[in-house]
Amino acid sequence: MVVREIIPGIDSVGVIDWHRMAFDNLMDLPDGTTYNAYVVRGSEKTALIDTVEAEFDEEYVTNLIRAKIDSVDYIVANHAEQDHSGSLPLLLELFPMAKVVTTEKGKELLCSLVLIEEGRILTVEENDSLSLGDKTLVFYPMPWVHWPETMVTWVPEDRILFSCDLFGSHLATSDVFSDGSCRLHEAAKRYFAVIMQPFRGKIRTYLDAVDDLSPAIIAPSHGPVYCDPAEILTLYRDWSSEEGKNLVVIPFVSMHNSTTWMVERLVDALIDRGIQVRPYDLGNASPGMIAMDLIDATTIVIGTPTVHFGPHPKAAHIAFLTNILKPKARYAAVIGSYGWGGKTVQALGEMMPKLSAEMLSPVYIKGKPQEEDLVAIINLADEIYKRHQDNHLV
Repeated sequence: MVVREIIPGIDSVGVIDWHRMAFDNLMDLPDGTTYNAYVVRGSEKTALIDTVEAEFDEEYVTNLIRAKIDSVDYIVANHAEQDHSGSLPLLLELFPMAKVVTTEKGKELLCSLVLIEEGRILTVEENDSLSLGDKTLVFYPMPWVHWPETMVTWVPEDRILFSCDLFGSHLATSDVFSDGSCRLHEAAKRYFAVIMQPFRGKIRTYLDAVDDLSPAIIAPSHGPVYCDPAEILTLYRDWSSEEGKNLVVIPFVSMHNSTTWMVERLVDALIDRGIQVRPYDLGNASPGMIAMDLIDATTIVIGTPTVHFGPHPKAAHIAFLTNILKPKARYAAVIGSYGWGGKTVQALGEMMPKLSAEMLSPVYIKGKPQEEDLVAIINLADEIYKRHQDNHLV
């Protein structure tokens, strides 16, 4: 990745990871990602904002050489996770006078995750600042986006906000600035869905704080830089709200087609009632795509057969994922079939204790669905329609 100027005195020196396919072995990355890092040159001192994954040390240091960085006073660690802090040990060897700047919790995590010596770390609190001469760094802790130690860094003279993971997107692109494309917005939504969705209440508060700053530029640590912050701020207000849309998400798995037939009948019935529906066959569905739709869904219906005594493992996996993402859905249900017994419905409910949703009556049948079973599916569609109608969604 070449060095690119963001504005005079501030350069992008991060790297592009074109070929990464998964993040934390959890989130699929169909478009790769970037590890953004920045240089802020003041008239007296120089600061680096975030670093990159350790495997890209050489490329990152090469970019610093290209940027003609021969001394560093501060290395700001907005977030301790290794995709941002991985190069810190090498940088502290290259720049022995530099101090790492982070929160108190960030200090604790950096010492354990990348083995930074405590004496190299300068901790900051809300509104603390460091002068670089004609530029100032001001620090605002914003815990739980998405770790407890996270903060953002503000340069008031240029009205640029270095937001780290907040407002990020996993998108490998040669464009340093947002192009406003649907591709970028989808990447940003997938990122929000898997990483930020559980913390949307905190994020709503932080959006107000960002509004108060009125940034001219938002520079996250993944994906393009926003020269029109309203673009990403508007999307985040929508995604972080507690207002669902007229959408039912149906992740399902089937072994002998009984559950598939039930899902197909439910999909048709919901469409007939003017409700948006997204079925996902868990045999080949992307968890990231499901997570994106969970941002908007008012109702979640999990379809699964019973395997031995409980849900199919793929259904159990999506229930676990739903639980940790804590989506805004107000209603949930289980449909499917069993051969001889089990406690699938109970087990799925117990797997989602953090889902604040009303559980609708399940449609769980023995064997192949008969006409009365398909009538029960129609009744479930009617019940969902009534709930959506009560919330003024249809």
